[in-house]
Amino acid sequence: MRETAWQVPRIPVGDWFQAVVDWLQNNIGPFFDAVDTIIKGVVEGLSDALQAPPAPVLIILFAALGWWQRGWRFGVGSAVGFALIDSLDRFPSAMQTLAQVLVAGVVAVAIAVPIGILAARNAAVSRIVRPVLDFMQTLPAFVYLIPVIFFFSIGPVPGVVATVVFALPPGVRLTELGIRQVDPEMVEAGEAFGSPPRKILTEIQLPLAMPTILAGVNQIIMLSLSMVVISGMVGAPGLGAEVYAAVTSLKLGSGFEAGLGVVVLAIYLDRLSSAPPERKDR
Repeated sequence: MRETAWQVPRIPVGDWFQAVVDWLQNNIGPFFDAVDTIIKGVVEGLSDALQAPPAPVLIILFAALGWWQRGWRFGVGSAVGFALIDSLDRFPSAMQTLAQVLVAGVVAVAIAVPIGILAARNAAVSRIVRPVLDFMQTLPAFVYLIPVIFFFSIGPVPGVVATVVFALPPGVRLTELGIRQVDPEMVEAGEAFGSPPRKILTEIQLPLAMPTILAGVNQIIMLSLSMVVISGMVGAPGLGAEVYAAVTSLKLGSGFEAGLGVVVLAIYLDRLSSAPPERKDR
């Protein structure tokens, strides 16, 4: 009888993770309940607000915003794109998806920018944050759904929370990069005039780093949109749920129409969030 080859003893990482999740659920469950209530209320409120006006009114508003931000060509293209969504009877679903993306994007930006600023100004924080961001970016997106479903059940909340976690890393990285790339001589000039660190940050570093920070915001929005289908798998309403339903029932036409709505939203939000004022096409 052949001897069993020696192998490295099993490390129960999964058991440890399960124990951590159980501890969190048992000890700070009310916190997760509060987060669930707040996020669900905000998403549903914003979704209802976006669906309340008639579709033509919102199409005109979206086109006007695009015209003001990027010029008349983008405004006309926006009107055509959203009119196409409406003609496919996907406008309410698109507004539900837009509400989730906006909430997830705002939360992600509110977390990512301060962390990026702190990492840029403190080397120790940067060393701690960097491997955490690497882990967050390389971990498969589906893995995020396991704990969030456990904490928040199904619905829009686990989708929003998983999207925030998934979209955070580029915002943190680009914020840190933008501040670190500010010319040290500009900072030294501010210090020479006796400006305190807070004033140097708000009046020198942040304005000069703003293009890079806005690129991070753009990436957060795009990654948020890339999670809509995965969010639909956990009960989040909108275009993602329709794409998932079409995939599971093999309805090619329905899935293509919902996917086309996601594409229109993605192009609109991408152009809207990546247009610096000095490059507007008037």
